[in-house]
This record gives sequence, C-alpha cells and structure tokens, in this order.
Amino acid sequence: MVSGKKKDELSRKLLELVRTKASTSPDLPRPKGWPNALEERSREHGARRLSTLGVARDNEEGREKLSLMNFEFYGAPCAVFLFIDGSLGEWSIFDMGLFTQNLILAAHSLGVGSCLQASVTNYALEIKQILGIAESKKLVICISMGYKDEKAKLNTYRSIKQKPDEFTRWSE
Repeated sequence: MVSGKKKDELSRKLLELVRTKASTSPDLPRPKGWPNALEERSREHGARRLSTLGVARDNEEGREKLSLMNFEFYGAPCAVFLFIDGSLGEWSIFDMGLFTQNLILAAHSLGVGSCLQASVTNYALEIKQILGIAESKKLVICISMGYKDEKAKLNTYRSIKQKPDEFTRWSE
C-alpha cells in the first residue's frame, strides 16, 4: 500500500516514463489480441466513457489527459500493488483474483471506492525498484483506493455488462 510522499514520487516517475514513451516491462504478458465480440464491446465501452467525460473520440489531447490519470491514480490517496511470488504458476493468478475481489468488496463495505489499473503494471520493474520489492515478485495489478468523489464525471459512468443469459449455459 502506497500513499503520501511515496505515492507522489511513484506517480511522478510513472508519468515521466509514459511521457517519454519508455519501454514497458510488465510481469504478466498482455493478450496479443481479443476475440471480435470482446474487442467490439471494449471499443463501445471506450466510446461511452469518453462521451460521459465530454471528450470527443478524435480529441487526442483529451484522450491523452485521461490516459495519464491512470498514473496519477485518479487522485486517490492510496495505491495498492498486488504481487505474487515469481515461482508460482498460472493458477496462482486465480487465487490473486479472489484476493483482489475480496479486498475491493471489503473496502466497499467501508465506503472506500477502488479502481483496478492494469496499465500501471506496464512499468513493473520501475515500480519494484521504487517500492523496494524483490525482482522475484510479479506485479499482478494496481488498485487506486479512496473515498468516492460523487461530483467527478468519471464516477457517473457505468461500464457495459453482459447479461447472465449471454454467458451462462445450463445443463441438466
């Protein structure tokens, strides 16, 4: 968990890396592509999110500003970085997912909002260096946490969700 001066230092470093288009070093590989239906839903999600914030799709400067907010942790007072031991296999990601969900639900029960941030993990090596985390650990996810700003436009947007009938198959 990172807050205060250390969070600010980390944010400055991440912003510098992004702005200078530094090479990325994620510990977990990004998908090489998405199935068409997921890609389409992702594009629609992006368009709706931009619309909610009043940013036109062709507004490169506005889109860049929104992207950089990831590396400022959306103004949240706390950033949580979840790591696993690098010797663990792929199944351990499932365990980390369970842990992540429970952490977010527990925070929510206390009125604390959260935002999962995969893009921040592109700079895993630098994050580990700044936080003094062993290189043998794998950075899985970053979560910004804080009390929700009800007036922030970004907090009015709700992402697209599939209906359970779209992904559930019943067999008897």
